[in-house]
Amino acid sequence: MNTKPSARRGTFISFEGIDGSGKSTQIQRLANYLRAKGHDVVLTREPGGSDGAEEIRALVLQGNPDRWSAHTEILLFTAARRDHLERTILPALEAGKIVLCDRFADSTRMYQGLSRGDLRGIVDQLHSLMIGVEPDLTVLIDMDPAEGLGRAKARQGIEERFEDFGEGLQQDMRAGFLALAQEFKDRFHVIDGARGIDDVAADIARVIDAEID
Repeated sequence: MNTKPSARRGTFISFEGIDGSGKSTQIQRLANYLRAKGHDVVLTREPGGSDGAEEIRALVLQGNPDRWSAHTEILLFTAARRDHLERTILPALEAGKIVLCDRFADSTRMYQGLSRGDLRGIVDQLHSLMIGVEPDLTVLIDMDPAEGLGRAKARQGIEERFEDFGEGLQQDMRAGFLALAQEFKDRFHVIDGARGIDDVAADIARVIDAEID
């Protein structure tokens, strides 16, 4: 399946990290920074980013941790990503915009492919068949699992299904994300998230400026 546009003119940047790592704060800071420099930016998220994908988001992020099997989650996340890709990401890239996405396929490789069984092969097969797109650049905000989980739980939101799996999952996720950074070192940039918000934002801005200016 050919999902890539014939001449992609924009730049696709994803943010990854364990829960509570500060992704959402930093991706908003980067969007503001790039817009101030005159760039046309689309800020989006996964699961979500389109009407259909946002409906699936409620299914996968709310409720009991055992609500879905890992195999079912993979299908749900892939369906959400496909709709998001068709309706939001590819049109923006074809229009020459910078797309900033809070999580993308690397999160599925970790949360479903690693955390609940050795399902990475299934994740990659579905990704190749139904998505076929990787970010141009991935910012991984690295964070101590205990600190990240504490931050995430302090939000007291309703989308805490994965946080409810506990610190062990976050430890596995951190190790898995760092392994992905080595596997895809051509697009990953690891940022130390255990610092002040301004310091982290400045490091991210330097990385992005080097890539797109």
